[in-house]
Amino acid sequence: MVERAKEEANISKDIRLTSLGLSLSGCEQEATNRELEQELRTTFPNLADSYAVSSDTMGSMFTASSIGGIVLISGTGSNCLLRNPDGSTFNCGGWGNFLGDEGSAWYISYRALKVVFDDMDSFEKAPAPITKTWALIKEHFSIETRYDMLPHCYAKFDKPFFANLCKKLAQNAEDGDELALILFREAGVHLARMITALLPNVHKDLVQTGELNVVCVGSVWSSWNLFQGAFTKELSKQSIKFNLKLVRITKSSAYGACYLGADSAAFNLPRKYSDNFTVLHTIPKGGKAPTGNGVATKCCKCQEK
Repeated sequence: MVERAKEEANISKDIRLTSLGLSLSGCEQEATNRELEQELRTTFPNLADSYAVSSDTMGSMFTASSIGGIVLISGTGSNCLLRNPDGSTFNCGGWGNFLGDEGSAWYISYRALKVVFDDMDSFEKAPAPITKTWALIKEHFSIETRYDMLPHCYAKFDKPFFANLCKKLAQNAEDGDELALILFREAGVHLARMITALLPNVHKDLVQTGELNVVCVGSVWSSWNLFQGAFTKELSKQSIKFNLKLVRITKSSAYGACYLGADSAAFNLPRKYSDNFTVLHTIPKGGKAPTGNGVATKCCKCQEK
């Protein structure tokens, strides 16, 4: 990949890069990042003088800001990461579907299935009619009975395919199906709680401007209108002393990796962060509640502690 980039930039393959920034999935721990760096130095000794290895989450964060902030991921899975200017990091979530993934496409899909099964078992009555959701589940997984669903949950479990049900649930919600709307409101509450969990760890240096960037990553944010009310209402329970600026990056997270690589080499690379994102929503300090009904009155398990 690096050699191809050199070729496209008309740089000789024999010229060493001053620095190489890498923001890769799975690079969450400093120790393993250093191992990767050492492996690159050993295997490709003429590749670069220095390396800046970080997670793809960090790449997204530093595409939007030079000092850090929060990245809130809601795609197939979910995760929330805070980085302060001093380099300290804190996270909420990111443990996978066995231990969490609340607010993600997988979790929304799972909750749809769970609510339907519980209702059909007369174990717990669904907060809204299940007819459309059950029909959607049968269509998505090509099944006829609940027993047909078991291989998809166990022997042939495919998390991305499972999570793809969320897109269809979003369309149901857009069409006014109350159960689908409830599931997205629940997701909004869960995502807001991830931010709430990290707020006590925000350093004052990170919010000197009076606002905190929250970089929103993942496909579920395309359905922001379905959970905006529940999300902002949950955050309104907190007394937040700075604005929360929710942004979506419009450039590849490779920009952030490039910036980190330049910084590690003390190279003043020109950059204009405001060109790299659009503002999705700003929540003013003090946590004002939205108007209207932000959360359904029977939102399944939304009130769990």
